Amino acid sequence: MESKASAVKEAVKESLVGAEGRTSQLTSQTKSRFNANATRDSETGDAYLGPNEFINAIAPPEEDYHKIKREQFSILFGVADRTGVGRVTLSDFAAFENLLMKPDAEYEIAFRLFDVGRTGKVKSEDFRRLYELNKGPSSIPFDWECEWAKLYTGSRKKQLDMPYPEFSQMLRGLQGERVRQAFLRFDADGDGLITPQEFERIIVETSKHKLSDHLLENLHTLCNISSGTNISYSQIRAFLNMIKEMDLVELIIRRACAKSTDGKITRAEFLQQAAKITRFSLFTPMEADILFHFASLDEPSGRLSLTDFAKVLDPSWRTQEEHSGQVAAATKSAGSSFLHGVLESSYNFALGSMAGAFGAFMVYPIDLVKTRMQNQRGARPGERLYKNSIDCFQKVIRNEGVRGLYSGVLPQLVGVAPEKAIKLTVNDLMRGALTDKNTGEIWWGNEVIAGGTAGGCQVVFTNPLEIVKIRLQVQGEVAKTVEGAPKRSAMWIVRNLGLMGLYKGAAACLLRDVPFSAIYFPTYNHLKRDLFGESKTKKLGVLQLLTAGAIAGMPAAYLTTPFDVIKTRLQVEARKGDTAYNGVTHAAKTIMKEEGFQALWKGGPARILRSSPQFGFTLAAYEVLKSVLPMPGSGPGKAQTGVSAAMSTLKEKEHNTPFARSRNALKIILDIDEDFGRVKIPDGKTVPGFWAGKK
Repeated sequence: MESKASAVKEAVKESLVGAEGRTSQLTSQTKSRFNANATRDSETGDAYLGPNEFINAIAPPEEDYHKIKREQFSILFGVADRTGVGRVTLSDFAAFENLLMKPDAEYEIAFRLFDVGRTGKVKSEDFRRLYELNKGPSSIPFDWECEWAKLYTGSRKKQLDMPYPEFSQMLRGLQGERVRQAFLRFDADGDGLITPQEFERIIVETSKHKLSDHLLENLHTLCNISSGTNISYSQIRAFLNMIKEMDLVELIIRRACAKSTDGKITRAEFLQQAAKITRFSLFTPMEADILFHFASLDEPSGRLSLTDFAKVLDPSWRTQEEHSGQVAAATKSAGSSFLHGVLESSYNFALGSMAGAFGAFMVYPIDLVKTRMQNQRGARPGERLYKNSIDCFQKVIRNEGVRGLYSGVLPQLVGVAPEKAIKLTVNDLMRGALTDKNTGEIWWGNEVIAGGTAGGCQVVFTNPLEIVKIRLQVQGEVAKTVEGAPKRSAMWIVRNLGLMGLYKGAAACLLRDVPFSAIYFPTYNHLKRDLFGESKTKKLGVLQLLTAGAIAGMPAAYLTTPFDVIKTRLQVEARKGDTAYNGVTHAAKTIMKEEGFQALWKGGPARILRSSPQFGFTLAAYEVLKSVLPMPGSGPGKAQTGVSAAMSTLKEKEHNTPFARSRNALKIILDIDEDFGRVKIPDGKTVPGFWAGKK
């Protein structure tokens, strides 16, 4: 009970304040990962992880190893094995996972890897020895006696030990020095140029793990940005600068594309946006040329969209052949996953129904007051039963009791689930159909069309439920004003109305729901995105969603109040002496003639007060239910790769699993050499045996 209460508390907290990725690891999760992969000592019975078990714990086989091979994760074993005995205990593993959660984990892991003596400093001789041991047999040589290296590691006569800050700074600049030395090695004649094949080899050996397949396959085309057939050092530096600042490049591109009318930008527009964002015009013309060159290989128009840039920005971008293989595999397994999809849809619908019913129940008294205020006739105060909404609320409780506030609640609870499902599903389908496939953007006019269509479709189902609900809501009022008035049930009302009667007032219902949804959905989506910054990497909390929903619901609810009043008058059963309406136009003219124009706006404030809290209660309940009652058999979601899942390199920074953080640490280490951790030593064990105490 205590653990479940704790889970509810955490779910409510996250629902209210939102989340941008988890930043902490639960002890139970760490223990679970350790115990699931650990083996036991035959003599002592103590559980531990060897190198292979350690890889299984931090790098599950089902993860994506397209850029960094799974065996390379073994080099992190030496970091986790704090005592150097070749075993990782639960305490060691917990300390390693805690290290992964640190903001500078990538650099600190690299530092601990090379701090062989556990002294808090990396010795130059250890660093050089590990480099020589791990570099590939055909790697481009690196001169550790160069002036750049001596500034950090010292000379052979006087070696310098590097504490963590100095070591981290050395790593950051090491890749650039490797590229410089490699260029000078290939530029044997000193003309300042190398061949495209030589450039490709340099980049593959130094940066392969950070680049997309699209870039790697087309590296040789870099020479085409100039009139020559070879590549200069300045072009290589410009290329590396673009890679290093890829996150900033993505931000600039997204902002520039968002401001463009067609979602596409030119090189000049990129540089113009870059000048606005960066303080010192960070990107040079050559760097912009290189970016647009690789992004436009398949679209040489000069105006590029986010989809074009994704092939450069997203390191998980796959080749067309590999992507086709993945699609084929997915198609093959589609039959087996069909049942799971049906069950998942049923699960989401059930939770949505429960949450929707909860939200409707919480605000139902406001809806009842709204209906009675709208049905109240007579222009003079003496002819009116209620002075205002508060007076109506008080009289309902006094005359009918608290239960009177929930007259007709059952049809509302029955109808809220399909109503929400129809409205949300149709809106999503229409938005998807009307969204530009190239830019991923949707014109605001199409957003209005999508919302209006969703509102129109729901009327088919909700109008019968609304007319039953309204007649039940005013029934208690009739019982107090008309002596001997019988109390009718929902089924009696349905049988009495018949099929045609259930759709009485449908025209007014359409006139209300179509503009309501046409206003609500576009406003709500723009508020989430533009005001609160919702994105694929940022999840909004219910407080933010409630605020967006409340603001969007205000104009949508109030501006459609006249049609809601007309609908109510048409659907309620006319009393003796009341005017009978025979249509929308007749009702509108009669109401204005007998009660004045202001009568069309009765219940407007109540409509606003009902919509916003109902939205908040529904979402809060949905979030909590989803956390406390997860779908059976569901596990933590696996981050998808490729631009089709999330066209952003930032998604990897949000992913805080041990695998993802370990992979990011390896990206720093592989800047030293692409083959790090893949070289085998004679006894068949991987290189980490060196860090386990073998010197």
